[in-house]
Amino acid sequence: MQNAECTMQDKFSLSGLYHREIPSLLAELARTQSLLRLGRVGMNCGCEYTAFPLFAGGRSYSRLEHSLGVGLIVWHFTRDPAQAAAGLLHDVATPTFAHVVDFLRGDYLTQEATEDGTRERIAGSPEIQKILAGHGLTTDDAADYHRYPIADNDSPRLSADRLEYSLGNALRWGFLTREEIDEIYGDLRVGVNEESIPELVFGSPALASRFARAALACSRVYVSDADRYAMQMLSELLARALQTGALSPADLEGTEPELIAKLEVSPLAADWQRFRELHRVRRAETPPDRRPWRQIPAKKRRIDPLVEGFGRVSAIDPDFAAALAAFLAEPQTEWLLGE
Repeated sequence: MQNAECTMQDKFSLSGLYHREIPSLLAELARTQSLLRLGRVGMNCGCEYTAFPLFAGGRSYSRLEHSLGVGLIVWHFTRDPAQAAAGLLHDVATPTFAHVVDFLRGDYLTQEATEDGTRERIAGSPEIQKILAGHGLTTDDAADYHRYPIADNDSPRLSADRLEYSLGNALRWGFLTREEIDEIYGDLRVGVNEESIPELVFGSPALASRFARAALACSRVYVSDADRYAMQMLSELLARALQTGALSPADLEGTEPELIAKLEVSPLAADWQRFRELHRVRRAETPPDRRPWRQIPAKKRRIDPLVEGFGRVSAIDPDFAAALAAFLAEPQTEWLLGE
């Protein structure tokens, strides 16, 4: 598993925490070309190529590492091959720059357009099909992780997907230490929520609150001025590249280094360089000039974890409840300009 191991050996990797050993099913799937491609697709949707301080610190985080993490979390808590495979494969169709393509398609608020093609990618890969069959699984077993509530569920519930990207980003952005993450992860178990559906739940109210606050800090980053502006500008750059023929739709299905290499020798090379140099964002109630001010709504991600025997964190931690409510109430009507 040589090419995948580089992601797990990164100092920010949490794969070894999620489960000590990688089951053979997940290890075999992670070696396929479809999954290895995700090692060169980032989790931060192109923001890591800018000069914004939070994203420019060299804290790499790939879709492969995230996908492995989700698969391992699901395996750790269920020991179910179908659910674990679905968790690992849930991002297999993710395009370059990930949710930037949702912006490109006008899907600002749900950011689910990037899931299109998951079943087709799995069904169309002889490598994946051979591995699934070898473990007694079918495309139907692994192509829709929404079927499995431990892998995915509706916000604000906690699932393996939300848990992994929250812990991964909280570590990279300094909202949690590795020791805190170890303690948080160790407190989780499978419980039953208010709707009698399985869910990852906490035993400790204090640890649940600590995680919830870190996840909320991550959510604020996801809709920060820098994040929204960078994603919008990159989506507009991709649109121009597609319109002019500098890129083809197939380039969005490859890797980010390959796509960037094409941009750098295209007529849009200067636009790409300006994107790379973005380092701060100005705000205004109305655009004061003709520069590219943008009003950019975006999806607000949220997690309100369940504590076994106590209820959700928002019901037992008034300060968190107030912070979450304030976050959800914040308008996204300001105009933004990057520099």
